[in-house]
Amino acid sequence: MKVCIAEKPSVARDIARILGATSSRDGYMEGNGYQVTWTFGHLCELKEPNDYFENWKYWSLAALPMVPARFGIKVIEDEGIKKQFSIIEKLYQGAEEIINCGDAGQEGELIQRWVMQKARVNCPVKRLWISSMTDEAIKQGFENLKDQKDYEPLYLAGLSRAIGDWLLGMNATRLYTLKYGNNKYGKDAQVLSIGRVQTPTLALIVERQKEIDNFKPEPYWVLATIYRETQFTATKGKFTSKEEGEAAFSLIDGKPFVVDSVTKKKGTEQPKQLYDLTSLQVDCNRKFGYSAEMTLNTIQSLYERKYTTYPRVDTQYLTDDVYSQCPQIMNGMFQTAFAGKKPYAELVKKLGGKPLLKSKRVFDSSKVTDHHAIIPTGVVPQGLSNAEQNVFDLIVRRFISVFYPDCKFSTTTVIGKVDEIEFKTSGKEILDEGWRVVYKTEDAASSLKEGSNEGGAKTATADSLATPSSEGIGENPEEKETTLPTFVKGESGPHTPTLTEKQTTPPKHYTEASLLRAMETAGKLVDDETLRAALKENGIGRPSSRAGIIETLFKRHYIRRKKKNLEATETGIALIDTIKEKLLTSAELTGIWEKKLRDIEHRKYDAGQFINELKEQITMIVNDVLADNSNRKIGSEPKP
Repeated sequence: MKVCIAEKPSVARDIARILGATSSRDGYMEGNGYQVTWTFGHLCELKEPNDYFENWKYWSLAALPMVPARFGIKVIEDEGIKKQFSIIEKLYQGAEEIINCGDAGQEGELIQRWVMQKARVNCPVKRLWISSMTDEAIKQGFENLKDQKDYEPLYLAGLSRAIGDWLLGMNATRLYTLKYGNNKYGKDAQVLSIGRVQTPTLALIVERQKEIDNFKPEPYWVLATIYRETQFTATKGKFTSKEEGEAAFSLIDGKPFVVDSVTKKKGTEQPKQLYDLTSLQVDCNRKFGYSAEMTLNTIQSLYERKYTTYPRVDTQYLTDDVYSQCPQIMNGMFQTAFAGKKPYAELVKKLGGKPLLKSKRVFDSSKVTDHHAIIPTGVVPQGLSNAEQNVFDLIVRRFISVFYPDCKFSTTTVIGKVDEIEFKTSGKEILDEGWRVVYKTEDAASSLKEGSNEGGAKTATADSLATPSSEGIGENPEEKETTLPTFVKGESGPHTPTLTEKQTTPPKHYTEASLLRAMETAGKLVDDETLRAALKENGIGRPSSRAGIIETLFKRHYIRRKKKNLEATETGIALIDTIKEKLLTSAELTGIWEKKLRDIEHRKYDAGQFINELKEQITMIVNDVLADNSNRKIGSEPKP
């Protein structure tokens, strides 16, 4: 009998149906030569400290560092989990072959390998590796089963991550709690939770919080003028004193405005790249206010319901072989309807009649390791919740848009002079919407949006001064751009100058969207898509784990939400102030650890070396903290 094991009962039922294992048993399905069972996520975990030594059960500085000679695993202490494990163990003992159908990723591999180890499996093991849960994908996966040995590096990377988190979390949490906590016991005891990823993430928020709290606004003055209902701004920039600004104002007051030059430059903007998990979470937070965790849960649901592909990915590319499937996916999107309307039908129709565009920015097998970018499967969705429909809509529109041509636009820059003072304005005109038509809403006007100030003047957008080819037309593809009246070189006329006092503003608080981007690039502020992609290897945390890290910071009362903003609490700030070891707080150093874990997965780094380095580092951290003779204590944040 062949035993298949999935990560969830719902996934197991789909697999069993396709394999013909239709008879229900206690904890598994059976039929057609197969037994199909399941885990509930993790059934096993690394042993706790007291499982190694009795004295490690008690929190004591004298017991630190706790470094087991060899790490072991155990079945999680839960009656339901223990029962399911015993069912799996019995099935394994009678299996001629096991097929690992766990989620096709690092965590999924670890979950199933631990169960097999604990059940002492000694029969051959195959691996089902698929990127979507459609019936066709499952059938193809079973026709092309892989050897379990092919995924050994994936398992070793997951195991190294788990051991690393245990070593740092168990030791550093006890260390800082005992050394700097409130020394209370029972329900009033305060645990100072330290984590390999959560602590540098908290440090990012605390650093930004301090920049905001310590910011002192400074006044400056901006000289501008309105000519032909269009606002021009002095190119000299900001005046740091009112007197200097007034002197410039007096030079131009009452004198005519003269157009010195009018230049037009054509540019193109490529479609946005396909979604990986982080970019999807970022857009969902910005557009809908969804937390990273809510977006992850929603896209996971869409994946399990067969509507989208595997979500826990960090690439924005597709493999070349997916190209042949795209017309079929488009057909599914053409048929998709919500409340009787087909939102994608016309968009898909415009692409018909000719082969779909095949861009290297979309199809590049060399940029894909385990799974490709998140795209729809072509299965027509039914009964979506509001959140599921919103997330699905983002994925579909992004997918359709990459097959549309570039957006073409013209940037107009007008330079004018009053006396010797130079003024400038800039605006954009879309010549050919290209891919942007995919993001037009039904009620969008065809004319370009015009900004206005209190005087009713047309204003150019801030990003209109950017280089078109590099910066594009704006961050949100649904935004329209400012266009300008027709100006002619040499024309002149009256104008209305203004001298406006403003104040410098502090940095913005992190939102979940901007924090996810910061985690992705190890704290570096990067807007350029290409550079950001290059930094992903050194990002902190995995795409699938970042949502959980942020939620942990909330649960520990280290951070709080204020509308969309993330603020550090007093406890969070005090904890980061107390930690002197850069290894614990530096996003860059943690990013280096992440790079090593990726290299283990790709056979470029040794797992044993990674663990040994961590053992040395945690020993050094313990010794440094124990040598601290200060009597610092971290107060507890009142719970809301």
